[in-house]
Amino acid sequence: MKKVCKDANEALSGFKSGMTLMSGGFGLCGIAENCIDALEQLPVKDLTVISNNIGNSGRGLVKILVQKKIKKAYCSYVGGNPDLEKQMMNNEIEVELVPQGTFSERIRAAGMGIRGFYTPTGYGTLIAEGKEVKNFDKPCILELPLHADYAIIKAQKGDKYGNLWFKETAKNFSPLMAMAAKVTIAEVEELVELGDIPAEDVHVPGLFVQHIFQGKNYKNDIEFLKIDGEDA
Repeated sequence: MKKVCKDANEALSGFKSGMTLMSGGFGLCGIAENCIDALEQLPVKDLTVISNNIGNSGRGLVKILVQKKIKKAYCSYVGGNPDLEKQMMNNEIEVELVPQGTFSERIRAAGMGIRGFYTPTGYGTLIAEGKEVKNFDKPCILELPLHADYAIIKAQKGDKYGNLWFKETAKNFSPLMAMAAKVTIAEVEELVELGDIPAEDVHVPGLFVQHIFQGKNYKNDIEFLKIDGEDA
């Protein structure tokens, strides 16, 4: 199977309206910039997005948010995004807030084939509304896995088979999302030959990656730049 694509547009050629999309990244760290730019140009709508957040002040996934392409979002953080706040207040988007540890575990559960798990996190809060409760050493709520049709992730290096290596915290949710989606698109800063990434350094095996391409023109935006401990 040929996995290497020339760009994000080719990799996303099968993406359609109504699909569920996972997007790696924490804030603006490790986001799939080229894929998001391509989605901005695609004539799609009614998307369900699973991501730690939905961009920040004009950057990241907010590019497709302001186009009203997202109907529902699963997030663990919604701060710093006035566009999302506006749509939430106007009931233009449905947002399910998920505690961050639960968010990660729901994605992992999907990739591991786990049908659900119990956690005390969120019990007695709005998070628990409508969910099954079971008593262990303490009351726990049932959480279900989060699956996706597509996942868009970014790695520092990837080879032509799809093996990936991430740099530092840019790894974040991406390996879990690669396992939980039917189709995973990886954009990389460096596309290398098979064997150039030592086996012990592979963070995501190529088995979980269907399309890969070398990205370009990365901005690698910083949300809050600090110099000597002060806001810049």
